[in-house]
Amino acid sequence: MRQSAAIVRQCLDRMPKGPVNIADPKIVPPPKPLVRQSMEALIHHFLLYSQGFTVPPGEAYVPIESPKGEIGFYVVSDGSNTPYRIRVRPPSLLNLQALPRMVEGRMVADVVAVIGSIDIVLGEIDR
Repeated sequence: MRQSAAIVRQCLDRMPKGPVNIADPKIVPPPKPLVRQSMEALIHHFLLYSQGFTVPPGEAYVPIESPKGEIGFYVVSDGSNTPYRIRVRPPSLLNLQALPRMVEGRMVADVVAVIGSIDIVLGEIDR
């Protein structure tokens, strides 16, 4: 724990000062003080939050490590401000697919214990 805390402190000390978000005004809302002073900033803020921003056409799959395993997001864009298709691959689905190999040769009563040990969320796999 001490070593982890030292690494975090070292990262914070080396982090550059100033804002950390992108400087593209089409994606990032204007600063709050500017929204309260400028009509253009207020309009930009309103349009960004009500309509969003346009994404170039294409597709992307991004896996993210979560506490229960890998969760994946597949997004297809047609060039508008709303996605054409979104597909989420929950970690419980992958864990459930491994269940037959885990219980092979075991008793039926062991299935409940195995499901509890891999912590499947049935709401994620109910399609």
